[in-house]
Amino acid sequence: MALPEFSMRQLLEAGVHYGHQTARWNPKMGQYIYGDRNGIHILDLTQTVPMLDQALKIVRDTVAKGGRILFVGTKRQAQKPVAEAAEKCAQYYMNHRW
Repeated sequence: MALPEFSMRQLLEAGVHYGHQTARWNPKMGQYIYGDRNGIHILDLTQTVPMLDQALKIVRDTVAKGGRILFVGTKRQAQKPVAEAAEKCAQYYMNHRW
């Protein structure tokens, strides 16, 4: 199965670089934070792109071996897309708080 191709520009346009509020962050994420703007952390997309590519390969290989993937997205705006994506590829999902 071919992996989707994406560019840093596409991720930027999609808002992938926006993190959490600067007051609510995990210090373990510090190495992935590029900076902050208006109280929001900005993620370093130069690190995100290769890591996302690696994650996609792991997901592809897991599914190819018959493994299962759990899609998680509990925020209101993510609930429907998470459910649709998981159902489209016959995988599990959690789209509400537990």
